[in-house]
Amino acid sequence: MDLHARYPALSDLRDSARARIPRFVWEYLDSGTGAEATKARNRTMLDRVRLSPSILHGEFTPDITATLFGQTHALPVGIAPVGMSGLIWPDAERHLARAATAAWIPYALSTVASRTPEEVAPHLDGQGWFQMYPPRDPEIRTDMLRRAREAGFGVLVLTVDVPVGSRRERQVRSGLTQPPRLTPRLMGQVARCPAWATGMARLGMPRMRMIEDYTGKTSGLPSNKHAGYLLRTSPDRDYLRWLRDAWDGHLVVKGVLRGDDAAMLEAEGVDAIWVSNHAGRQFDAAPATIEALPEVRDATSLPVIMDGGVEGGLDILRAIGLGADFVMMGRGWHFALGALGARGPAHLADILAEDLRANMGQLGTHRLTDVRIRLVPGSPIPTG
Repeated sequence: MDLHARYPALSDLRDSARARIPRFVWEYLDSGTGAEATKARNRTMLDRVRLSPSILHGEFTPDITATLFGQTHALPVGIAPVGMSGLIWPDAERHLARAATAAWIPYALSTVASRTPEEVAPHLDGQGWFQMYPPRDPEIRTDMLRRAREAGFGVLVLTVDVPVGSRRERQVRSGLTQPPRLTPRLMGQVARCPAWATGMARLGMPRMRMIEDYTGKTSGLPSNKHAGYLLRTSPDRDYLRWLRDAWDGHLVVKGVLRGDDAAMLEAEGVDAIWVSNHAGRQFDAAPATIEALPEVRDATSLPVIMDGGVEGGLDILRAIGLGADFVMMGRGWHFALGALGARGPAHLADILAEDLRANMGQLGTHRLTDVRIRLVPGSPIPTG
């Protein structure tokens, strides 16, 4: 089967995934919080960024590689952390790790993944980032860092935009509980998704294995909260300083939407700023990430990473045009898994590469950084 003929865009993978995974799983993956205005805003604001094609540049092959932390990646996009990936598709974390290695792009493993760093690391080759939800207990923090380091993860991502839990009403309505329990209602949905069901029957329902190592029993939590909330704290600057001292690799802070916060983080010694609004899953009055990006870019000399609403190579170029050095995607890679299983992420990487080359050819840009001179005047979106 010619995958590019049947699934030429991420939207095709999304539609297929929706049909192949149970509805309660789909609602977990696709939902935001509140009225989902922030989730929609990410897409709307990306569409407002315009780039001006330039002509008479002859034949050339665009260079779509990107360098971050001294490492050159084949694409300027990586795989963002998604909690409980293994619920979305059986053994998702290891599938994504193998795909990242094959495509030579980074993969960020979540603290609340369904696989541990030790289980995922053998499938990575220097592409592993470990995303940390900040544990309150210093001993647990220290042990998590030890495990990530010994497993070979070279980049630590501290997520700071979840100081409290969000409500995620659409997810709650779906009937999903934490840990997942297959009620008769949900079993009816599972029965309509044989590939997903077969994989889960073989591997068992996913669990937050790393978190379980520290929490033991997870009873007593609200149905829409997971075991990670037993460990988590809302970090402050002292916490960040402790982490900077304790981690000897690259340190990224994820969840930044303000220039003054970016400047503060640079002063505290972090290595990169990740502009993110948690894909619209935390706060429904947040700016779109592409909207916040110019202010953050102007406030720091550090590498800037962005996620939020990215659906193809053109969106990646829009982000780079407004100052991002690298882009991360979360949902898209999981749409690919849901649509095609283990083959999906490699196909999505091909889609993104072809889309980048086609759009750079139209723009007449040989290198990714050249896109910044193709911005249509007025495209850098003011943040207020």
